[in-house]
Amino acid sequence: MKFIRYSKYVADPASEMSMEDLLNTLSDYLLQSGFQDSWYFYEFNEGEQTLDALRQAIQQALEAGEMLDENMRQQIEQMQADGQLDELIEKLIERMQQENYISVDQPFDRSKQSTVPGQTGEQQQPQVKFEVTDKGLDFLGYRALRDLLGSLGKSSFGRHDTRDLATGIESSGASRSYEFGDTLNLDITSTLSNAIQREGLKVPLELEYSDLQVHQCEYQSSCATVLMLDCSHSMILYGEDRFTPAKKVAMALSQLIRTQYPGDSLSLVLFHDSAEELPLSQLARVKVGPYYTNTREGLRMAQRILDRQRKDMKQIIMITDGKPSALTLEDGRIYKNAFGLDPLVVSQTLEEVSRCKRAGVMINTFMLASDFGLIQFVQKVSEMCRGKAYFTTPHTLGQYLLMDYMSRKTKTIH
Repeated sequence: MKFIRYSKYVADPASEMSMEDLLNTLSDYLLQSGFQDSWYFYEFNEGEQTLDALRQAIQQALEAGEMLDENMRQQIEQMQADGQLDELIEKLIERMQQENYISVDQPFDRSKQSTVPGQTGEQQQPQVKFEVTDKGLDFLGYRALRDLLGSLGKSSFGRHDTRDLATGIESSGASRSYEFGDTLNLDITSTLSNAIQREGLKVPLELEYSDLQVHQCEYQSSCATVLMLDCSHSMILYGEDRFTPAKKVAMALSQLIRTQYPGDSLSLVLFHDSAEELPLSQLARVKVGPYYTNTREGLRMAQRILDRQRKDMKQIIMITDGKPSALTLEDGRIYKNAFGLDPLVVSQTLEEVSRCKRAGVMINTFMLASDFGLIQFVQKVSEMCRGKAYFTTPHTLGQYLLMDYMSRKTKTIH
């Protein structure tokens, strides 16, 4: 006689733990901007994220236990007492790689031990760097957007409403005959009715081009946005990390535009001693840059980007915490003055703001400082470009920025 022996199922924390919760808990580490190391000097594309540092971050997250339920917390404590926590961390890293949340620059070998102090073994794992994948960045952007919208309460998303009608997804008017180039959002009832009137009720029912009817919706204009992000060294000085929250807001804004306003475009410009355009996919890997703030160069690059866009509305969203303190001269040299508001730097910057106004580009400024001189400068920029100035903190930056962006979606343009 055949016998089957059953044993009690014991869950493996490495396979039971939610990767999404783990990634969310590690978000501050994965998006860090150099604040932890005051002597850190910037690198735009090369992060200092190693597997050893990731192991330490995961260990701290497990010991904190905020993402664990009571049963899982007890298992982790028991594994720690039995000396099995290191093995659990290696399995979690392997899962993160298998599920494509991180990529490692060489094959991951769990049999080799880490070089982290306190961990032993005959073989040592060399210092291996890793990167957050596009899937991981997309998830972090989604979580940031969800957290920000959750703090705002219920919001009604708009779509740049105007008075014109066009074919689209959300119907708001009578259907009409399809014309070449229309969005093929068929009015099924009207289309079938036309075919039945012409052919009679039979099967199969043959449709002709003239039978097609499409829904009409309100014409929705599109907006081109350039996010100007200050990455000068002051963004991590004075005992506060201002750059990491700014990066999270930028990722949330990108997620919002991609999911709710697909007709809009978003570009990213970093400004420091100079300025440069950066792909949004590289945003999470950016750290703080050189010490000065070349606002004028950032505005010039933003205008060049907007000139290429064929959108109804164009705007610049500028996040900064410092005064303009650098200027690119005609011969390419960079003039720098960090002491007070330099008249030359300010006048050239305001001249660039004036060019934005003439081009119909609106500038909204989110200032992470409350200096009296800066307030006057930012207010002048807002007056010139019909924009708004928000004096906020890293904790409220996301709420102000997303509310401002979404509020303009509900305004009718005539």
